[in-house]
Amino acid sequence: MKSIQSSAIIALLTAGTLLADFQYQQTTTITGGMLQAMTRMAGTFSKQAREPIVSTIYVKGNRMARMGPHHGEVIDLDQENITTIDFDKKTYSVMTFQQMKEAMEEAVEKAKQQKSEGAENADVKFKATVKETKATKEISGQNTRDFIMMLTVEGSDRKSGEKASMSITSDLWMAPEIKGYQEYRNFEMRMAQKMGAAMGGSGMGAMVGSRPDMAKAFGEVAKETAKLKGVPVLTVTRIGTAADGGPLPAASEAPEAAQTKGPDMKGALAGAALGRFGGLGRKKDDTPKESADGKAAGPAILIETTTESSGYSSAAIEAARFEVPSGFKQVTPDSSRRKR
Repeated sequence: MKSIQSSAIIALLTAGTLLADFQYQQTTTITGGMLQAMTRMAGTFSKQAREPIVSTIYVKGNRMARMGPHHGEVIDLDQENITTIDFDKKTYSVMTFQQMKEAMEEAVEKAKQQKSEGAENADVKFKATVKETKATKEISGQNTRDFIMMLTVEGSDRKSGEKASMSITSDLWMAPEIKGYQEYRNFEMRMAQKMGAAMGGSGMGAMVGSRPDMAKAFGEVAKETAKLKGVPVLTVTRIGTAADGGPLPAASEAPEAAQTKGPDMKGALAGAALGRFGGLGRKKDDTPKESADGKAAGPAILIETTTESSGYSSAAIEAARFEVPSGFKQVTPDSSRRKR
């Protein structure tokens, strides 16, 4: 009798820790910016780039898969590897956490080398902010609230005074909670622990540690993102530059901005290539004040993307969802090829 009672107690205590299945879909579309205009001009050659990208995310135990129409990825925490699948070429590659560690170590060494070759002449500043608006709306059957996250990066050459800036602004429509989404969060936590143990001191921390400006920026971003509460159901992200080097307006504040050509395409492309100051930047006194028609210069939005999540389900997921299709050929991961 006592053994039955003990078993019942153990079952109750462990019920909350059992891993459940969870899945949902994400649809990402390019909804504005200069790149959208360029893909329209390119016509049929860029049809794939203009179509929405629909991906399904599956979580089952210690495996997570993200499957799209052309590419897929499976993360296996037990095997400590990541499988990348190319459905068009019918190939796949497997990279272990150890191989990722080696690739990260190589990246850290390159960063140190660049610093010794003159990157110390670049002064980089980061600013991140998150604010909650009063806007609310129903999306995919969820009641959401709008948060605006802004990240601005500005780099300047200490010798020439030339500057380049980049801004990322996102509207995040957050639902208070979605049943089953905790499984996705828990997987990410387990993955962070696994990756941290595998990387040791060779991961992102080592790279950030070699750049105090980056360490400060990561700390500021982490502090601000802690203000986000809930589950992101819809995200509208803009990347580009503002005429004054400040943050881009959010889509909820200026929806028409992504459909107009900004006054400084050169500045937007320079911002996207931060760190290459040369002739790509703009001088301190060279910021455009007006557009050709005499109006105040507006933002230069390089790209705007909209991502919506839907189809949340805790139904059982077939193991086949995490397997490479039969007949696909294994190829060498890109990072390994570069070392040969």
